[in-house]
Amino acid sequence: MIDGKKVLLSGMQSTGIITLGNYLGALKNWVDLNDDEGIECFYAVMDLHSITVRQNPAELRKNGRTLYALYMAAGLDPVKNCLFFQSHVPAHPQLAWILNCFTYMGEMNRMTQFKDKAAKHADNVNTGLFTYPVLMAADILLYQADMVPVGKDQLQHLEITRDIANRFNGIYGDVFTIPEAYMGKSGAKIMSLQDPSKKMSKSDENPNGSILLLDDKDTIMRKFKKAVTDSDGLIAYNDDKPGIKNLIDIYCAVTGKTVDGAVKEFDGMGYGKLKEAVGEAVADELAPVQAKFNELINDKAYVDGIMKENAAKASYYANKTLRKVMKKVGFIELPR
Repeated sequence: MIDGKKVLLSGMQSTGIITLGNYLGALKNWVDLNDDEGIECFYAVMDLHSITVRQNPAELRKNGRTLYALYMAAGLDPVKNCLFFQSHVPAHPQLAWILNCFTYMGEMNRMTQFKDKAAKHADNVNTGLFTYPVLMAADILLYQADMVPVGKDQLQHLEITRDIANRFNGIYGDVFTIPEAYMGKSGAKIMSLQDPSKKMSKSDENPNGSILLLDDKDTIMRKFKKAVTDSDGLIAYNDDKPGIKNLIDIYCAVTGKTVDGAVKEFDGMGYGKLKEAVGEAVADELAPVQAKFNELINDKAYVDGIMKENAAKASYYANKTLRKVMKKVGFIELPR
């Protein structure tokens, strides 16, 4: 805890422009916590995690700055929250190395995401990809996080974090807070427009499957017009009609309307009208975010100032934990 507040930590990788799914499923809910006086929030641009897959350096820098600006453009207050780059806080890889020495090979071998990513990137199955969950544990434990917002695909990483923290605490005493999954307001689960059995993803091989946060209105409308539906023409909300269900979920998430209300609104209309309405609603939702983003990305001095202030804040809390860990392990502190 910090000053009596519970600590929450989350972040996103800087591997491309985030999608509508990232925005509705996570980022928009983070913004809702701006005024929660009982929670101290840390949100990272996870650029160290990003290089487990080979990146173009110029694109990684551009994508990192873009994501950072989008955090703020979406409404994350950089004064009420700590918005920082993972790579700006050296304590992350330092603690990760120590925690590697308290993590077993068998635990890493069981991590399903390693198997999935190794299959996708068979030409680059690197050690960082294998030990990725230990760096994630360091991210969480450095800030003594009480809560971590996680989806089903990240629960295994939170469990290994808890296991590592409990093991370390069992040897050295009460060092780490044991984090819990944060079950706040449930974010909308947005699926691919081209394959509604899969989550919308910025790494989708089909560019028409994902709405990117910086897509212009024409692009948004075109992608929705191409969205996969079915052949019966009936607008209904059920698992037998995943394409229609996904469009209604998106519509409700950006308009605040209920599923029943949306189904009634489009009753008797064709799929074309539904797609057009969802596209218009999404474009309206993203327009102010994009306008604010364009303002921020062109004000380098302001963004750099925020970046420095927040990096200093993150480093202060991270280094407090790291010093405690290093002392417990037996390292000699550098004389002041």
